[in-house]
Amino acid sequence: MSSIYILWIRQLKRYVRSRSRIVSSLGQPVLYLIALGFGFGPIFQKAGEGSYLQFLAPGVVGMTILFTAMFNGIELIWDRQFGFLKETMVAPVPRVMIMLGRTFGGTTVAVIQGLIVVIVCVVAGFRPVNWTFVPVAFTFMVLIGFSFTALGTAIASLLSDFQGFQLVMNFLVMPIYFLSGALYPLRNAPPVLEAIARIDPLAYGIDGLRAAFLGSSHFGLLTDFAVLGFAAILFLALGSYFFHRIQL
Repeated sequence: MSSIYILWIRQLKRYVRSRSRIVSSLGQPVLYLIALGFGFGPIFQKAGEGSYLQFLAPGVVGMTILFTAMFNGIELIWDRQFGFLKETMVAPVPRVMIMLGRTFGGTTVAVIQGLIVVIVCVVAGFRPVNWTFVPVAFTFMVLIGFSFTALGTAIASLLSDFQGFQLVMNFLVMPIYFLSGALYPLRNAPPVLEAIARIDPLAYGIDGLRAAFLGSSHFGLLTDFAVLGFAAILFLALGSYFFHRIQL
């Protein structure tokens, strides 16, 4: 357990020291809120769907956690290339403990980023319908961060350099986000998009955030929690398996 704690703290220290990373990671969420939230707001309202900023904010929070979590997992490639991973692997602890420490650290960083974006959304005009459900939203933020940090670790364990990074971004991370219903209501989406969203773990995370923040859900709160919890366990198992097979 001490090895998990050490790696957890190491991830947090790396995050705190990288002030430029904290600031730069807020650029995309703010851009989405301004360009989409206010730009498409009148159109969304005329369609009878209410405030687009209210609808979009949980999706932007989910996007921030997704990107931060995946990047924390992909940092494994950086550590491998510069020898930091080898220093960690020689420690007399099981590899699964190392993987768990990195995953918990990445999850914490992703959730912190998500909480910062929640504050930005509130400043921009977003208002949760029921503040008592904020802890439920926090639970979904943790599940999203944990799931995709573990998935990022699994992917990074299979890559030996950054050449495959753009492939991961273009053909995995971006589709996961854009097909999750973060930017559009799934109830009005074409059947094909809705079918794809049903196999997208992030769709259940964002739907859970909307259920907690806004009181509206497409899949149902319990279904969101069950599917996302299963995805977290599955990605953790995959991450542990591939991390254990890393050849230094």
